[in-house]
Amino acid sequence: MTEPENRAKLVQLVFGGMAAQVVGAAARLNIADQLGDDARTTAELAKACAADETAMRQLLRALAALEVCTENPQDTFALNPAGALLRRDVPGSMHALATLFTDETIVGAWRHLDQAVRDGRTVFKDVFGTDIYSHLKTQPELSATFNAAMSQGTRLTAQVMPAHYPFERFDTVVDVGGGDGTLLAGVLAAHPHLRGILFDTDEGLAQAPPNDRITQQTGDFFEEIPAGADLYLIKSVLHNWDDDRCATILANCRRVMPDHGRLLIIEPVLPEIVDGTLPHTMYLSDLNMLVNLGGRERTRADFEKLCQRTGFAATDVIPLPPPAAFSLIEATPT
Repeated sequence: MTEPENRAKLVQLVFGGMAAQVVGAAARLNIADQLGDDARTTAELAKACAADETAMRQLLRALAALEVCTENPQDTFALNPAGALLRRDVPGSMHALATLFTDETIVGAWRHLDQAVRDGRTVFKDVFGTDIYSHLKTQPELSATFNAAMSQGTRLTAQVMPAHYPFERFDTVVDVGGGDGTLLAGVLAAHPHLRGILFDTDEGLAQAPPNDRITQQTGDFFEEIPAGADLYLIKSVLHNWDDDRCATILANCRRVMPDHGRLLIIEPVLPEIVDGTLPHTMYLSDLNMLVNLGGRERTRADFEKLCQRTGFAATDVIPLPPPAAFSLIEATPT
């Protein structure tokens, strides 16, 4: 690239945090819900959102520049397909995800990323006085948003994963730390012979709907994991924790798993060097784990070491097709 192009690239990155807050503000103001399928004027939207008209126009034009909506003649705005995902009433909504990841709970500690890198530890507690999960327990509305965001982030995986693993070999599946059951429900919908156990904390299961084929069970995966299954799923859990804590979770899985059972870890698998095979968001997620939770994303070698340490062998890694950025790591008891 030329020097002007390089400068423009760096400016775009520096302003990236502001762009995220534009999308987050639109989500919190429920602008997409107010627009719906129609074009509306700035004045109409300002009134519907109880906002200042001039400031609303500034926000809408920023959204248009970011290609989240379109500006039309007569001071009217309409959603485009990307912006429509900020509606709460559409399939595939990403409203909660946009709200959570622009909330002070997530971005507050990011302002101390340099300190986290210096110390090699999470800085969330420095900012909020406790760990993120304890903080969420004191914020029921935010906890519900967190659960919804995790569900929205899992939908694509839940849609594509059932066709990329031989679930027909199994009878009962435990989803460890499965939240509202989005992933488990997707697997069971594609494989009607299966039954499932959805395992999480009380807070994690708070938004889980009833399902005749799923038994909900509360508990702490650092203490004990339900027995009685031949397949154990664990998605987007291990990246929250350091290796020792991950080893505890996996050892608890191994303790209750029959010798013919399988463990299926669903996480991004980082390449040994950055080679463009994964979206850059996976590397931002890696830093988010450092800043807010104390975990990290891992390479195949990292997962193999964790498995070997806890009585498993990582026998296969199955990348899911894009745009999913996850892989299935199959682990066999040893």
